[in-house]
Amino acid sequence: MKDFDVALKAVVDGLRSIAQGVEKMAEKLEKSTPKKESKAKRKAAAKPKKAPVKKAPAKKTSVKKAVKTKKQPATAADAVLAIVNRSKKGVNSATLAEKTGFDNKKIANIVFKLRKQGKIKSVGRGIYTKA
Repeated sequence: MKDFDVALKAVVDGLRSIAQGVEKMAEKLEKSTPKKESKAKRKAAAKPKKAPVKKAPAKKTSVKKAVKTKKQPATAADAVLAIVNRSKKGVNSATLAEKTGFDNKKIANIVFKLRKQGKIKSVGRGIYTKA
């Protein structure tokens, strides 16, 4: 057990001397390197100050009047809904297909969605009016 204690003491002494050496090297290193300036100070020193630039007055542009064009519906459902809303007695699927140019399957899908949303209602078989 004495041998172990002696060896342990030697290791502790060795570690202390290493720690002291590291501390001395750190002190020398701190003395040899200049202190760092803050980033803001370095940027300010690096950039020369510029004189303010005067802006030219903005040019006046002439305003052109927009030409009125016929507004196109945003979606296919909007096109079908517009046709149904314009009719007083109701519109059938064939008329919707003729006016929009869509095939029967697309008309059926759009009518289904619009009925589900409550925007149109079915008056009879294949005849739709606004809700």
